[in-house]
Amino acid sequence: MKLVEAAKVLRSKNSGPFEITVDALFTDPVIYYKIKNSGIINKDLVSKLYSIEQDKIMHIIFFDQALGFKITFARKVSSGTFLDRDVYGAQQHAPLMELEVDV
Repeated sequence: MKLVEAAKVLRSKNSGPFEITVDALFTDPVIYYKIKNSGIINKDLVSKLYSIEQDKIMHIIFFDQALGFKITFARKVSSGTFLDRDVYGAQQHAPLMELEVDV
């Protein structure tokens, strides 16, 4: 199953002008814990999907209470500057959409 099918919410947004945050929220605890415990969501994966160095990834945090995870990483260019193609960071979840997860 693709992550976009497993998650109730898969979104991204600015976390200030220099960072992007990606959120995935689930309604089914079984699916959430399978993804969390699989270890598939990690710095190596994010680095490859977003073509960034691992040291540019600030956080990968799982929130059991919300059945979700959050990934925060540095933007390649700051929001609203020359060459910025997504001022609000609202399209940056796309690389995760097609990720195959074993649920």
